[in-house]
Amino acid sequence: MFRFIIALCLTLAATTAVAETDIKEVTSPGGINAWVVEEPSIPFVALEIRFRGGASLDLPGKRGATNLMTGLLEEGSGDMSAQAFQSRLEDLAASFSFRASDDSIAISARFLTENKEEAVALLRQALVSPRFDQTALDRVRAQVISGIASDEKSPNAIANAAFSAAAFGDHPYGSALEGTADSVAALTRDDMITAHRNALTRDRLFVSAVGDTTAETIGTLLDDLLGDLPAEGPTLPDDVAFGLAGGITVIDYDTPQSVALFGHSGLKRDDEDFFAAFVMNRILGAGGFESRLMTEVREKRGLTYGIRSFLVPKFHAEMMLGSVASSNETIAEAIEVIRNEWTRMAQDGVTPEELEVAKTYLTGEYPLRFDGNAEIAKIMAGMQMIGLSPDYVVNRNDFINEVTLDDVNRVAAELLQPENLHFVVVGQPEGLE
Repeated sequence: MFRFIIALCLTLAATTAVAETDIKEVTSPGGINAWVVEEPSIPFVALEIRFRGGASLDLPGKRGATNLMTGLLEEGSGDMSAQAFQSRLEDLAASFSFRASDDSIAISARFLTENKEEAVALLRQALVSPRFDQTALDRVRAQVISGIASDEKSPNAIANAAFSAAAFGDHPYGSALEGTADSVAALTRDDMITAHRNALTRDRLFVSAVGDTTAETIGTLLDDLLGDLPAEGPTLPDDVAFGLAGGITVIDYDTPQSVALFGHSGLKRDDEDFFAAFVMNRILGAGGFESRLMTEVREKRGLTYGIRSFLVPKFHAEMMLGSVASSNETIAEAIEVIRNEWTRMAQDGVTPEELEVAKTYLTGEYPLRFDGNAEIAKIMAGMQMIGLSPDYVVNRNDFINEVTLDDVNRVAAELLQPENLHFVVVGQPEGLE
């Protein structure tokens, strides 16, 4: 019954227009900043917490520590075992999730207004007083190692690992945040305590709340929830240059279909040309069946079921990437077509018709992202992390509409580097060395 109530709240709490998302900035008495959207019509609150740093804070020789630690935050805390913690969560009809990425730890909490105090107290216990019991540590470690073993048999994961290692070397971006089987097997409870101390700190904290709450009450809640975390964390890693030159790397793997990850350096999210690049990429490879890559590689030649390109502006490096899968017999042709399309757009740009279709889609789909308290909270936390202001949600489509044909074509010529495209191919491709 409680799960049904939460599902109902998620459905009914949809925002009908971006302009109605009235974001209020709040600073708690203890100095914690947050963005709040008040939506009292449904007795439900979504809380989103982000800590910048994430797996990039793993210490030398401790790869995978932050990821493993994050997986243990709901495996017992305070005087509660893992089973007792989960039972209490069920009793409260609340939902918590904890996720580690290269650059952040994301924590999502969903709870009914009537259970707010108890749910926040339970979440505080998980964040401030995790137990890291050896039994739970061994169980979650085994799950992580099982996932690592599975990735070692996945062509896509193999391609990603090889591409990242070649592009970024010893930087944290150069290895999987899960670590290796050996590195994870060697992690101890003391390593979990250190990873927790380093990753969950108030100096790199971003918070958003959406739902049946007010800006006035959030301040006290945040101090109670997060005020006892360490004030400062260790230094973040340095930025790193993309280190791959153009070419092809083939990794032999017994499979009838080759997969390829390809790309070169990109541009930062705060670059003044980002929106022009965003629109350009929609036309090139992010537009599904409307994109050039899909048209040329799949529709005209039948070389793949799917292909896409994407901008990847991480905090310490920027990339322009793409992925494709094709049979071993046709992957070489697919790569040739991709290079040709990269070159064609860099040299000739896009058409006015392509630009209009892309802008219409991008401006039309944006309000649809604000389809519930939880999604709005995630969007707001993400905005804070990349330095956007609250009025971005209102102005974002204006930024898209202001992009001109000259902007897109100039950025295409500057950003797209067909000669620097590097392809990591996993399979047994014919015609590639």
